[in-house]
Parts: sequence; C-alpha cells; structure tokens
Amino acid sequence: MNEWTGRSESLQDWLEELRQDNEIMSNIAHWRVIPPREAVVSPLPEQLHPKLQQALINRGMEQLYSHQFASFQAATAGSHVVTVTPTASGKTLCYNLPVLQSILQNDEARALYLFPTKALAQDQVAELHQFIEAMEADIKTDTYDGDTPPQVRAVIRNSGHIVVTNPDMLHAAILPHHTKWIKLFENLKYIVIDEVHAYRGVFGSHVANVIRRLLRICHFYGSNPQFICASATIDNPQQHAERLVGRSMTLVNNNGAPMGEKHFIFYNPPVVNKQLGIRRSSILETRKLATKLLEQGVQTIVFARSRVRVELLLTYLQDSIRHKLHKGTIRGYRGGYLPKLRREIEAGLRSGEIKGVVSTNALELGIDIGQLQACVLQGYPGTVASTWQQSGRAGRRQESSVTFMVASSNPLDQYIVQNPDFFFNRPAEQALIEPDNLLILIDHVKCAAYELPFVKGEQFGAERLEDMMEFLVEEKVLHASGDRWFWMDQSFPANHISLRTAAAENFVVIDVSNRNQVIGEVDRFSAPTLIHEEAIYLHDGLQYQVEKLDYEEKKAYVRRVDVDYYTDANLAVDLKVLHIDRERIIGNIACSLGEITLHAKPTIFKKIKLRTHENIGSGPIHLPEDELHTSSYWFSFADSVTNQWNKQQLQSALLGLSNVLVHIAPVYLMCDPFDIRVVPQIKAIYTNKPTIFFYDRYPGGIGLSKRLYEVHTDLLEQAYTLLTQCRCEAGCPACVGPVEEVGLQGKQLALQLIFGEETETMK
Repeated sequence: MNEWTGRSESLQDWLEELRQDNEIMSNIAHWRVIPPREAVVSPLPEQLHPKLQQALINRGMEQLYSHQFASFQAATAGSHVVTVTPTASGKTLCYNLPVLQSILQNDEARALYLFPTKALAQDQVAELHQFIEAMEADIKTDTYDGDTPPQVRAVIRNSGHIVVTNPDMLHAAILPHHTKWIKLFENLKYIVIDEVHAYRGVFGSHVANVIRRLLRICHFYGSNPQFICASATIDNPQQHAERLVGRSMTLVNNNGAPMGEKHFIFYNPPVVNKQLGIRRSSILETRKLATKLLEQGVQTIVFARSRVRVELLLTYLQDSIRHKLHKGTIRGYRGGYLPKLRREIEAGLRSGEIKGVVSTNALELGIDIGQLQACVLQGYPGTVASTWQQSGRAGRRQESSVTFMVASSNPLDQYIVQNPDFFFNRPAEQALIEPDNLLILIDHVKCAAYELPFVKGEQFGAERLEDMMEFLVEEKVLHASGDRWFWMDQSFPANHISLRTAAAENFVVIDVSNRNQVIGEVDRFSAPTLIHEEAIYLHDGLQYQVEKLDYEEKKAYVRRVDVDYYTDANLAVDLKVLHIDRERIIGNIACSLGEITLHAKPTIFKKIKLRTHENIGSGPIHLPEDELHTSSYWFSFADSVTNQWNKQQLQSALLGLSNVLVHIAPVYLMCDPFDIRVVPQIKAIYTNKPTIFFYDRYPGGIGLSKRLYEVHTDLLEQAYTLLTQCRCEAGCPACVGPVEEVGLQGKQLALQLIFGEETETMK
C-alpha cells in the first residue's frame, strides 16, 4: 500500500495515469522510453586476495560487473586506468579492489585518493571503512581536509594506508609540507582520481599542474605511482585523463551494470505571451510536476540551476504538500549547508524518511543517496553530461524511473526540447583543460620551486623551463646557483593561488550589517559588473547592496537590503587582435583563431524589476578600465552578404545572431555559459568587416575558443535550426532576444546572415 495516498500504485501505474492527463500531455514536447538493460558480469578474479573475496561474497557480490573486472585486471597488470560508466554503476569498486589488494599484499603500500569535494571524500571513506571492517583487516583510512583535527592529522601522516583528500588540500597543505609525508611519498602505489569529468576549465587546468607537482615529489622520494581514474560519461575520457595526469591511460568503458526502464520526458511550459515568446515560469511548472510525484508517493529529487531557485522551489513544495506530508520530509541541499546537515539529509534519502529533495548540482556527483524513483530538472543543466548525471540519480537498477526536464525560455532549453534527437543521439561534451596557460603554469612553477629546487634539464609543462626560471629570478623570488634554482621569497606561494580561478586577485565581499563578516568572493574580471557601487549582490538567497568598492584593496562592502529589483551592468569593450594561429574560409565567412587583448570599462548599470524584468532606473559606474589577454575565435562576413543593409539592420542581424550563438555554444563546451563571451562588431578594426568575436573569459584562455573554431559549421547549422523552429514572428527571448533589443527584423536578418542569402522563410 502507498503510505501517503492509501492506494497501491507503482510508478508505471502513475505514468499511465499521466498519459490520460490532457493538461500535462499538451505541454510534453517529447517522451522517450529507454529500455532496461541486463547486467553483464564476470566471475571474481582468481588472483583476488582471499579476504577481499570473502568480503565481497558476504555482501552478496559473488560476481563483478564487466567494467569492474576489466578495471581490476588492467590496474593489477600495471596500467594507468580510466573507467567511464554512468552514475550508480559501481565505479567505486574499480579502484577500491586494486588498492586494497595491494595493501593486503604489502602493508607498506600507500594510496592517495582525490575527490573534488569534501562531502564526496567523506562519503567514500565511510564506504571504505565498512569494506575494511568486513575484511577484518588493519588498513588505516581517513580524510585529510580542513575539518580534520590537528591530533588526527599526525596519525594520518605517519600511518595512514589510504589518505583521502581534495585537490585544494593537496595543493596548499600536503605538497608544500612533503617532508612531513615521507612515509606516504616513499611508498605511494596508487593515486585515485574520482569524478575526473569535474576537473575541467580553469579548475582542471590548475589540478593538472598540482598533479605535475605531486609526481615531481614522488620522483624525489623514489616512487612511481599508478593512476586509477573514474569518470561519468564524457566524449573524450581517455584524452582528458591523459592530459590531466600526463600519462598514457587504458580506457575501460564496457559498462556491465544493469539499468531499469527509464522514461525521459521533455516538458515545455505553455506560452503565455505569443508576441513576446514568453512561457509560463519553469519554476512554477517544476513545482507542479514535483508536487504530483510526491503526492503519489514517488520519492523525487529536483535539481535547480542556482541556490536562489533551490530555496524558492523548496518553499513552494513544502507549501504545496503541507496537508499530506510533514515539512521535514521535503529538504533542500546546496552549498552553504553545514556538513552535519548534509550528512543528515543524505542519510534520510537513503533510508526513505526524506521523500523529496531540492538540490543544486551538489548532488550530481557520486554521493551515496540511494536510488530515487523520479528526477525533475528545472531547466536544462547546461551540458549533456550533467543532464545524464542528474537523471542517473533516479532509478534503482531493476526498477523503472522517470526524469522530467522542464524547459525555460532560454534559447538553449528551447533548442534541446524542440530537437530531442540532437540530445539523445549526440555524445556528451568534451572536457577541456589548458594546463600550459602561462598564468596558471607560472603560479605552479612557483609552488614547485618552493617544494623542491629546480634542476637544469627538468621539464614542467610545455614551456621552456629556463625561460620561466629567468623570469622568476628577475622577479626576485628565485635564486640561481649553478644549474639549480632555489626559492628565496619570504611568502608561501600556495596560499595566494586559488585552484578555482586563473587570476589570484579575487575581491572579497564583506557584510557591514553583520560584524564585517566575509560572505563571498568575486573574481577580478566579474567584479566591475557584479559589485560596483549601488549594485545588488545576491548571496544565499539574500540581497545586499554594495555601499563601497575598494578597488585597490580588492574589497566590496555590502549591506543587507530587501528590494524587488536586481542590477545589470553594461561594459564598453575595446578589442584588438594580437596574433592569428589558424584561419580558413567557409563559404562567405572567414574564420580565425588567435590571441586578443580586451580593454573593458563598465559604463552604466540598470535596475531591473524582479519577475517582470522591467527597466526601472539606471546609474553611472566609475571604475578604471580592465585589461584581459586571452584566446578568441572570430568570423567575418563578406561584403556581398551585408552591403545591401543599413547600419541599423546590420546591428540587428549581428546582435540577434550573437544572442543565439552564445546560448548554443555551451552545447559543444563542458563549461558554464559565463565562461565564454561574445562581442559583435559592425566594422571590426582588424577585419574591416562585420565580425562576431567569441573569447575565453580567463587570462590566456582555457581551450574553449579553439573548440568553437573546430565546430564552426555545426554551430551555425544549429543556430539556423533554432531560429527556423522558434514560433515567434520577429524574435523573442527563446531565439535572437527581445524585439526591443534586436528590432522587428532581427530574426529574419540573423537567418539571412547565416547563409548569406535570402532564406525560404523570408521569401
């Protein structure tokens, strides 16, 4: 019996009822049923240690999935391994088995586990402890992070067989103090890196250099560890893992885990203003669907794109089901919650006491929360990989599950729901990193020099070591002696380098209404538009007004306010091409890839009313100009395409097409939409023609522009598809942008610009 409704109902019964609900069905753009998959298994390996064998059998695991078996065989044969399978497919055993086998055979052997978050690290340690207890073995395992008590740290350093940490801790606390970790580094057999797909962009580029430093220290102490990596599905797992660790990897992707039947439903909220192309709020529609699931007794996870939306949805859902369920059975989960509260929520989900959870992508990673029956995504998560990761949180291995993706009016959301085959038939995105980005590389060369002197002939990244050493000697942080370079500065370099940004000069945000408490930080390049004076800064669902921005000291002083608007700033951008690396002509378009420099100056900010998005005021911004040297991909249009247009038409066409492309670009990039920026120019100084520039929003670039250059034709084809399928007449937020911005001809002119001729829709 269903404990909430008093009816005996399976998810399949509920889905059949849903098919009879005309109101819901009228908004379903696509319903895909993915058939169940049987397990593919192998016998336990013959060479498996008897204690390991018995522990597996006692837990009901008399066989391994095919990928677990293949990973164990490759690792024990001495290969570096990367295992790539979907969520909840048992990847943990792929690295735990060879590591535990090694330690059982040699008590001196050591392993280092890296997880991208503290929560995931602690979750995995709990799993390891259970396994080790089942074996009745003396294998010491513990987490080493910011929460580890000082007295425990010494024990872990001296006798820990498996040290579990995160890249930030490895970078700032372990490598600089390697002399305290001699036992670990002398005997390091395995380095395990879980959730490899999470190490991308700036973060991944930093982590690749942290691993270079780690291997340099291992070499100094005489060890040569093996890597075992695990990843969710991405398009380039082997290449990405090899770039991350600098070693040739063996790929294991023969997923043998079973899967129940999965229903994947694209839900498009109804249009409420046809002329403006505005649809009903995706938040309200998400609440409606999640409420229906919860009322039918279906344990559900809801994913939202931001902390604010998580809190909104949590409030709405608790209000919707308050007559049927206790408030505590629906919980929120996001960054900012204390670790103890997170553990409590995770345990409640595993036990079934918590019936629903609303989360940011914090629960996308492999934290053990059991297997729920339904998943509702509020908006497209941004990448194919993340969508499958979040969807994979629903579905016990032998039972049916359902995922709803509720689209917003965002062009990317609309493109996905209107082109389901594009989503279901394409591989996940490529994870991109650029470890040799000079700004990132030089930071880690400093850290490496602090840890151990550099010797002539050493290699650290692709840049010539001697050139970097000469630069640092001139900066007076290194001292040259013979063929060696020694650290001579008083500072501790790792303390000033964040792995999450390419530029170390972050601005801190200080709440003056709460005892000058630091509540957040903003990277240098976002600061002028997010924390200028009079800006509304959003943090943890609360609004703060910036009272003062101390640009020199990198501090923003804010005060808690309660207003019904937010702010949006305009940037005046001066862009200059420095160097062209590659170029080609495709039809009427000249494409280029190279280096640019940007001078950006914030000019004015607008006050925009919440919910209605009306412009209710503006003001000037008085801040200095900022400079960014980065990589860019740009394309120019031949005169034959645009010479029949006046300046206003040309501006509408370029702006409309830019708005479409900047939303579609993340489909090809495993990145946040804010990581790539677009600048349309009616007459670019370098090309003297109408040009659209894309650029990486990080100094030196992280490979995003290069990827867009490679997929230029696909990018324009997808833009054309989105424009022709959008039902608006002249343009709307789901394609080229509002008519007020691009004009009445914006959509037609953007279409003509793509192919350089009148399209069928314009005749």
